[in-house]
Amino acid sequence: MKKSILLFVGLILMLGAKAQFPMGGPAKKMVTGRITATILDSVTKKPIDYATVSLMKSKDSKSVNGAVTDERGKLSLSNVSPEEYKLSIGFMGYKTKVMTVKTTPEKPDLNAGAIYLSPTASNLKEVEISGQQALIENKVDKLVYNAEQDITNAGGDATDVMRKVPMLSVDVNGNLQMRGSAVRVLINGKPSGTMANSVADALKMIPAEQIKSVEVITSPSAKYDAEGSGGIVNIITKKKNAEGTSGSVNASVGTRSNNGAFNLNAKTGRLSLTGSLGVNHAYPQNSKVLSSNILRDNTGKILSSVLQNGFSKWSRVGYNGSAGLDYDFNNYHNISTNVKINRFSNGGPGESAVQIDTLLLKNIRDMDMGFNNIDWSVDYRKTSKKEGEEFSVSAQLSAGRNTSDFSNRTINELKDPAGITELGSNTGKNNEYTVQTDYVYPFSKTTTLETGLKGIFRNIISNYGSNIAQDFDYDQNVASAYGVLGFKLTKKITAKAGLRTEYTKIKGLSGDGTKFNNDYFNLFPSLILSQTLKGASTIKVSYNRRIQRPSLFYLNPFENKSDQFNIMRGNPDLNPELSDNIEMGYSTFIKGSVINASVFYRSTKNVIESIVTPLPVPAGAPQAFMTSYANIGRSESYGMNLFGSYNPKPKWTLMANIGLNTYNVNNGSAENMVNTGTFLNYTAFARSAYAFPGGWNTELWGVINSPRRTFQGKTDAMYFYGGAVKKEIWKKKATIGLNVLNPFSRDLVINTVNNGTNAKNGSKYEQTTNIHYPLRSFGINLSYNFGKLKFTQPKKGIKNDDLKKEDQGGMGGVQN
Repeated sequence: MKKSILLFVGLILMLGAKAQFPMGGPAKKMVTGRITATILDSVTKKPIDYATVSLMKSKDSKSVNGAVTDERGKLSLSNVSPEEYKLSIGFMGYKTKVMTVKTTPEKPDLNAGAIYLSPTASNLKEVEISGQQALIENKVDKLVYNAEQDITNAGGDATDVMRKVPMLSVDVNGNLQMRGSAVRVLINGKPSGTMANSVADALKMIPAEQIKSVEVITSPSAKYDAEGSGGIVNIITKKKNAEGTSGSVNASVGTRSNNGAFNLNAKTGRLSLTGSLGVNHAYPQNSKVLSSNILRDNTGKILSSVLQNGFSKWSRVGYNGSAGLDYDFNNYHNISTNVKINRFSNGGPGESAVQIDTLLLKNIRDMDMGFNNIDWSVDYRKTSKKEGEEFSVSAQLSAGRNTSDFSNRTINELKDPAGITELGSNTGKNNEYTVQTDYVYPFSKTTTLETGLKGIFRNIISNYGSNIAQDFDYDQNVASAYGVLGFKLTKKITAKAGLRTEYTKIKGLSGDGTKFNNDYFNLFPSLILSQTLKGASTIKVSYNRRIQRPSLFYLNPFENKSDQFNIMRGNPDLNPELSDNIEMGYSTFIKGSVINASVFYRSTKNVIESIVTPLPVPAGAPQAFMTSYANIGRSESYGMNLFGSYNPKPKWTLMANIGLNTYNVNNGSAENMVNTGTFLNYTAFARSAYAFPGGWNTELWGVINSPRRTFQGKTDAMYFYGGAVKKEIWKKKATIGLNVLNPFSRDLVINTVNNGTNAKNGSKYEQTTNIHYPLRSFGINLSYNFGKLKFTQPKKGIKNDDLKKEDQGGMGGVQN
């Protein structure tokens, strides 16, 4: 804590002068205010982006200010002196609207609320098409999936939402990949300590009704933390600022899980308050689990075998909540703070019939995992009279406590009915302190410099019951600085070039007295070139270098023996992954249709993957396998992604996405040579949505993920499909709907095979797992909106993007 305070004070002292923004002396005292509004289509009630707004004095019609609306139709005019004005709003295909507005010294700020533009008669059909296409937005540096426009998300969780986001691949446990590589997941541009152990579990605790949109950033600039070789996924929730009071209530009941969500927004004057609460309860359901461990000599003869046939009955329950405050001192100074609390647990009993060679046994087990976390952030932002200039200081505290408890009893019903019981308990504490400062300076309308400093201090302590040999104390400190320059090469070519430096220092101590230290310095360059073509088309070329540091899930040496024949343990000696990424993308709009295509190349060093090895056991003892993690080698991957959206009719939208990427890993190690060869992975998504008269909406969708390869084996292909129908009620303030997921098959069968060869004696081993995961569900949901939302610009804050998260949904069992 002392380190974070010292660094925070240091940053303030170093940058205090910059915070004053040298403008040739102190600014004159004058009362100025701000005029804000939201520009909407009068027919569809959708925001109109890039509408042109002009502010003119009423007495002489002289223009004094102007702007264009953002992608949410939001308008903000700053530095407005108290007077009476004419506000003129226009956009191609709409009737220009002129209205009178007035500000006074007593009330320098004016919120004009929602302003509706009427489309011309020839533009009505086009407006309807635009409303249907709002589900997917293609930006210069990212693709945005507007989840709140997708009716099939109601009643689900964030995992269900992620399955339908273009370019993402999601398995049944909610593990995310983009183009065959791991991604960094943020919430509202910030990390959450809840994800420090398990991203998959954290996503399952966010009700889909709380998600506004999902941003997929494939080529992050040097401004972002360098984490995530595949890119960044940013989940934007529905926590918004609004004048007056507004919010929403959502509830869903289903055969697989129940969800509830509440969002509240309030604003009075310069003060904004937000709050949210989400709850989730997944019913315990039996998942059939078949597994085998087989060890053979170099001739193929079976030396030992362990076969298990049983079930796992897991459940999940928890909640997440947040509260935020935002205050504008004036047009130039803003402070905000936010607190997020997450608490949930999952686990349950399991039972298996075990055959060890010819011996028959019974195994009874239980597993309980708990996750508790609090995130508290404070952000200060200062702007100046120079449009686009901005200085900010942010701090964040994350404190988490995670527990894992298991019991495992093996019974020989003929000889030893009491059996042998093994107990295990692990408590992990993860504290993280972050301070950062950012500065944006526009040299001109076409050239902007972004720069900043950041420090992250992490301490992880893992205690293992009475076995102190497995205790783990780990410190990781990261210092970074960046600079990004955006400029115009030509009238149609925009460039953004940047460099980020990061220094990482690691030290740790295992319970057995083993100490380990590591420090490394990395440079992360980035470059994006974007050219506008004829016909609203854009072509983009980008390069960036990324890193993935292993998180606690990978490092923790705690041995999870909830299945004593398949033990899991982390590896504190892991090195980070480093990757270089090159991408070329093309997007266009053709008569209301959207097409986005991209190709990429990625080279990754020190690839981290799970590794399965047989444990040494006494002669005649059952063979147990250990699953851990290792840096297995280098990977080179090529791939492409193609997304398209088409409207056969104004109210009918067809959408499809397909992604391909190659997988291969190799190294030249004499002791453990790896050469997997090259495999092709794919993911495909299709959606059809139709809006009927009377407020009825229907949708069908499906996802297919190809077999997933690792250097030791593969997991078979998986597919998901579903549909929904929704009806607007209560004067469109509420909706009621029905959802279905995989209605024609109760279980999703997941088969995984891992195999290897012992380099010393040539013996071969194989581990197989066959899981029948209960996925089918039916549900009913109700959503009610109250008040009137008027969106504001998102605030800047902490964005820790630097830790590799797990590629498993949890340890010790199958999760619902």
